[in-house]
Amino acid sequence: MSDEYKKPAFKKLLDRLQEESWQLELLISGFAIFGLFSAYPNLEIAYQHTQNENNAFFMMVLVVALSACSILIFNLLFHVLLRGLWIGALGLRYVSGDIDYDTLNYSKKFNTYLKDKVGSFDRYIGRLENYCSIIFAISFLLIFYMLAIALTIGSIVFVLTIFIDDHSFSDISTYFGIVLLVFLITGMLLTFFDFITLGFLKKKKWISKIYFPIYWCFSFITLSFLYRPLVYNFLDHKFGKRLSFFLVPIYITLIWITSLYYNQSNYFNFTESSGSSIANSFNYEDMLIEKSDFIENIAINSKVISDPYIKVFIAFDKNIEDEISLFNPSLELEEDIRGITSEMSTVHSEYMTDALKIEYISTFNTLYSVDIDSTMYPTEFILGASIKKQKGFETYIGIKNLKEGKHMIHVNRKTIKKLDTITKTEASIPFWYYPN
Repeated sequence: MSDEYKKPAFKKLLDRLQEESWQLELLISGFAIFGLFSAYPNLEIAYQHTQNENNAFFMMVLVVALSACSILIFNLLFHVLLRGLWIGALGLRYVSGDIDYDTLNYSKKFNTYLKDKVGSFDRYIGRLENYCSIIFAISFLLIFYMLAIALTIGSIVFVLTIFIDDHSFSDISTYFGIVLLVFLITGMLLTFFDFITLGFLKKKKWISKIYFPIYWCFSFITLSFLYRPLVYNFLDHKFGKRLSFFLVPIYITLIWITSLYYNQSNYFNFTESSGSSIANSFNYEDMLIEKSDFIENIAINSKVISDPYIKVFIAFDKNIEDEISLFNPSLELEEDIRGITSEMSTVHSEYMTDALKIEYISTFNTLYSVDIDSTMYPTEFILGASIKKQKGFETYIGIKNLKEGKHMIHVNRKTIKKLDTITKTEASIPFWYYPN
């Protein structure tokens, strides 16, 4: 079976398939584009959710997924456009045949120029065929490149987390981690240099001997052994090589274009946080209408309050927990159990005692305070969730004695700066109180 590809019958099958591959390309492109456009908004929502939760691992996974989706959508749409042009050109060739420059009756100068630059119609169709086939193939190759970058960065983060940041390990493992980290970073830079120079390190005899072990290791880290034949097939083709370089600046330009927005004011940026002159919709729960809307930091239940109470919600953040442990050392655990875990794990249940939870919430309430128009109000935050199911801390404050009209609510937080405890305003949110 391993020698099947050497048989003439197999080669004939491949030749026939490549002649008819355009049908499969269009079919796959159509289904893929539909699926990608359906998946992209959900991936964006998931990314925003993990961003709000500061979930670094899933953020990295979703960044790769979103980047892969963007690349595929752009490339496959471009591929479908060119294939459509190619099919149109074939139809025109059936009707009109090749270009007859003599019939055009142009001057000799233009006639010579067009014959040289435009050439025959068949050559144009052949070029379109090459463009379409290469763009379709490179679309999926670029996904593997994205995966390779993510796996390399993931390997570095893994070494930092397991061998260097974890103080429970011995000094020997820390030194081993440093050596491994230096190898990964050096190997990453050399592999990237070899990639952008189209194999420069493989061409020099003495350098290639040093580079080969790094190349071998990184072929497993980046999973390049899965798509290496595709890469080298591109590199030995002049047009494929040029197109690969041409696409990189296009992607950079597209990233820049997506970052553009129209600023309507000389004095305000409409994405600014709430303050005495600004009411940002992300600070009001009932204004989070879109699926992709999440509370960024702190929010109240509404901009206009008619009930005799107001809800204050503080989104959960890893840094909040770190600061609670800093203010209350008795809450520090021997082992940091945050991160990916299993429902079958018993580690969490060992630490999650009622006494620790009460102590945790009590410390949180000593750190956070709320005032309305400079008047302090008693608060009792507990762990809760927003209307978007975000995890966080919530409290309710009675405001029936407030006057009608505009008010400012300030959420203050104690923090340690240069060994001193200071109080700073974490959020200033305007609201209007008109009781029923």
